[in-house]
Amino acid sequence: VQLQASGGGLVQAGGSLNLSCVASGSTSNVYAMGWYRQAPRKSRELVAVFINGSNTEYAGSVKGRFTISRDNAKNAVYLQMNSVKAEDTAVYFCAMKRHWYDVNYWGQGTEVTVSS
Repeated sequence: VQLQASGGGLVQAGGSLNLSCVASGSTSNVYAMGWYRQAPRKSRELVAVFINGSNTEYAGSVKGRFTISRDNAKNAVYLQMNSVKAEDTAVYFCAMKRHWYDVNYWGQGTEVTVSS
């Protein structure tokens, strides 16, 4: 499985950004797919993810501001980031898990910098 993330960049606080992730390779079964982030000097954390079908899970800090969506035909997930804040600055990673017992496959990360 290969995950290609894109869409990061520099955005002003209060602005919007849309991240994309396309999966290729063995994608016939996907248990979970979504986004994590890692800010400088912090641990990687879940941002938003689809789990076992259409179930979604969001970090409390992004609820109401970020929306995860997907296009199954393209094996893609997206993260619409609205009303971004300085604390959203991080490297955002796409991740996928084919079965609940698997470890995540990780993409290369795309950097998001929010200027205040």
